[in-house]
Amino acid sequence: MVKRGQPDTPELRAQVKDNLILVEAMAQRGAAAGLDKDANYQTQVELTRLNLLANAYVTDYMAKNPVSDAVLKAEYDKVKPDLEKEAAAAGAQYKARHILVKDEKAAKGLLAELKKGGNFAELAKKNSIDTGSAQNGGLLDYAAPGNYVKPFADALVKLKKGQYSQEVVKTQFGFHLILVEDIQAAKVPTLEEVKPQLQQQLQQQQLQNLLEEVKKSAKVE
Repeated sequence: MVKRGQPDTPELRAQVKDNLILVEAMAQRGAAAGLDKDANYQTQVELTRLNLLANAYVTDYMAKNPVSDAVLKAEYDKVKPDLEKEAAAAGAQYKARHILVKDEKAAKGLLAELKKGGNFAELAKKNSIDTGSAQNGGLLDYAAPGNYVKPFADALVKLKKGQYSQEVVKTQFGFHLILVEDIQAAKVPTLEEVKPQLQQQLQQQQLQNLLEEVKKSAKVE
């Protein structure tokens, strides 16, 4: 229970103790009634034993045969061309800021302030209703234009690095002003970035190979 995240407290220990006492007491009554001699009970016990032992073997095997760094690197090199194709298909990534307000008049007022030399980030902090980005000056993570709604994306791709939209952009969310902070080519994820997924895939493959080997080598009568 602690491994699953529950704090180790006297109350938890008391609960565990009470549960064990109850299970033991009920089991004693079941034995006194002769239920441990029942054929169905014996079958369930044997199936449980087999499953526990099989799972213990798999756990032990995987612990003793970890996926090596060399194997991970080889698998990464194998899938890297596909990752490069995906990155190329994704196109440029834009790091932008935006200010979102509810009405067009307010947006045009903010645009006038920008044209007078107003600071985009400060205006976003004070006025944007996008609470997820406003506190960071309207900053959005690097993303492909396709990640945004079409009117926003269309305005975004017309801007160069350092430029802000000269017109208010209307979407279903409200009225936006957009500033492009940076533009970069989509990056191919590094080995370290995809290592957890590759490791899981290779472990699953390793387990499948083990199961096939066990089935082939087993003598069945």
